[in-house]
Amino acid sequence: MELGSADAFDRTGTLGIEEEFFVVDERGRPTSGTDELVYGTEPPAILEGRLDHELFKFVIETQTPTIESLADARDALVEVREALVEHAAAHGYRIAAAGLHPAAKWRELEHAEKPRYRAQLDRIQYPQHRNTTAGLHVHVGVDDADKATWIANEIRWHLPVLLALSANSPFWDGYDTGLASARAKIFEGLPNTGMPTAFGSFEEFLRLERLMIETNSIRDRGELWYDVRPHSAHGTVEVRTPDGQADPERVFAFVEYVHALVTDLGERYEDSRDPWAEARHRGDGTRHRRETLDENKWRAMRWGHEASFIDRACESTCDLGEVVDRECERLGTSGIRDVYAGESGADRQRRLREEGGLDALCESLLL
Repeated sequence: MELGSADAFDRTGTLGIEEEFFVVDERGRPTSGTDELVYGTEPPAILEGRLDHELFKFVIETQTPTIESLADARDALVEVREALVEHAAAHGYRIAAAGLHPAAKWRELEHAEKPRYRAQLDRIQYPQHRNTTAGLHVHVGVDDADKATWIANEIRWHLPVLLALSANSPFWDGYDTGLASARAKIFEGLPNTGMPTAFGSFEEFLRLERLMIETNSIRDRGELWYDVRPHSAHGTVEVRTPDGQADPERVFAFVEYVHALVTDLGERYEDSRDPWAEARHRGDGTRHRRETLDENKWRAMRWGHEASFIDRACESTCDLGEVVDRECERLGTSGIRDVYAGESGADRQRRLREEGGLDALCESLLL
């Protein structure tokens, strides 16, 4: 049984970016291509060991190499994306990105044959059979396991903010769901997903990993698919909230924000004599129950850029725009302000579908 270790947490501020994309044909429609792109051909050097498929044969994942600093993140992100597009084009495919592909019909698409995914399909059944989702995962290195666990607890209030800003999946299985992020709702149908509870220590998180594996609830620790987790193998805080994006500048804005949050929270942990005790008594995000955090997540997936949230003090509500302005001022970031000022991904998809039909919408999602 492979379990994580506190020893993995030994570096601060490094980054890793995982993106899930859609393999599509010349018309931008989903097609089975991961067997060829992942297994049947040799990828570019930068993708060696960093290219994988997901549950469906039209969903492919990339991972950047370890990025030493935020200043290097944009170039690393673009380099990996360009390599994937070139690799796909060389074999007759194109690459698209969103939280869900609007032309994907899950009953008509092929599942991967990898034993891990076949076991998931057998165990989870319908919720996994329909899981055509694609997301963005951001890892930030933390040099202490308990600190990473504390940061993961504290960052939870901010996750609906990220989801609202990134919401980019209004269409699923051929119809408009009325949601800004249907991906988030579809993915929540799986076990061990969504907003986690707070953990009192890294050892407490490890006990959960161990229990879930020993009771055959999951096959491995990678099947704890919570919106945030201390990653016990990589030594990072991993945020798994945003929808997939075609525009790399939007991705970088979310990477910048997650990095700033983890850095700020890490400094607060270091500056406090007893951060765990203070977290229990402060009037901020840790006062929230899981139920109120879930309510904020629901507001994000339903309304996207128009969302408002139960505030950190659990006393009133605040609009997304207010939160963005405050966070950019507090953390010295700007990317999420630019995202908020622009048209949301969900609104853009609906507008393009109305103006140009499905062809125009599919074209807009291409990298």
